[in-house]
Amino acid sequence: MLLLAGCNANNAGPAASGTRVFAADVTGAAKSCSVDGPSLKDGQVTDATMKVGNDGGWCGISVAQGGKPFDAGLLTSRPTHGKVFIHKVGDVTRIDYTPDRGFVGTDTFIVKLIPGNSGFRTAVTVTGP
Repeated sequence: MLLLAGCNANNAGPAASGTRVFAADVTGAAKSCSVDGPSLKDGQVTDATMKVGNDGGWCGISVAQGGKPFDAGLLTSRPTHGKVFIHKVGDVTRIDYTPDRGFVGTDTFIVKLIPGNSGFRTAVTVTGP
């Protein structure tokens, strides 16, 4: 159904800015994902929280600088019980966290964003599927 909707001539989705968003960028998300995103401040590491159900999917935090994605994101502290993938999706930088299979509990990771010197520490709560 989603692919058929993409053929509609009146589509005013995220690609309206001219930046493409591919199906691979939006598939595979966890069914249960909630994020209290960071309030980015240059030169500071701020806090974010994430709650994700461990069903094999990812949970993402989207950030932008002046309506554009950051040039790069550096993982300065890795999560203990999952993986982080930092990439551009349309007009934002998205930081995806995928918990290890079967893990339930808490995890943490820190990302630094470039340009600028902002970053955020994410406290993750992983629940069962």
